[in-house]
Amino acid sequence: MSQQLWFIENVNLFGKLCPHKFKEYASCHQFIDFKKNDYVYFSSDRANKLFLIQSGKIKLGYYTPDGEEVVKAILSKGQVFGEKALLGQDTRSEFAQVLNNTTTVCPIDVATLHNLMRDNQNFALNIYKFINYRIKKLERRLEILMFKDCKTRVTEFLTDLSKDFGVINHKNKSIEIEHPYTQKDIANLIGASRPSLNIILNELKEQGQIEFTRTKIILKKDLSVS
Repeated sequence: MSQQLWFIENVNLFGKLCPHKFKEYASCHQFIDFKKNDYVYFSSDRANKLFLIQSGKIKLGYYTPDGEEVVKAILSKGQVFGEKALLGQDTRSEFAQVLNNTTTVCPIDVATLHNLMRDNQNFALNIYKFINYRIKKLERRLEILMFKDCKTRVTEFLTDLSKDFGVINHKNKSIEIEHPYTQKDIANLIGASRPSLNIILNELKEQGQIEFTRTKIILKKDLSVS
């Protein structure tokens, strides 16, 4: 089985890291509401904040010299982005764009984060764990995109998705996955076109390995041994 490195939806970092949990910092910042297609920041913007997602979805990516968009991640409630500011990055190397109309984020100044890390060991530990996780996740994604064919990328993605969102149905001996991602999101994340993704999903369905709707996927067999 592949490692659980695509998402950490079931680890609500917002609840662990938001300064509103600490009385001395609760008044230091405000939540910000965004609408669909708004940008939280652009590539080359100053990097002086880390952001926590209270609600909604955020797409992280960059553009190649040819103008092609490359999606690095799609994040949702409880997740963190912009963390390179904490590592000393002066300017952004990616953009952060809102994907729906109900997105609220909590920005945290780097200085505030440093103070929280100094004053609270558990907070500092959560930050270090998160950064370590993000590095491993990017390494994992690069490995899959570079060395595995499209069908393997799809099956490994679904397997990892089942770890984050899957619920075992003992009666049917299947895993039911309710998730927040569109087919476009999934295609972007695994470096595939939507038509190619659709073909592979339908092949897996015809082979009796999965069933799927817009928001739900049912794994009937272990895709890692298909």
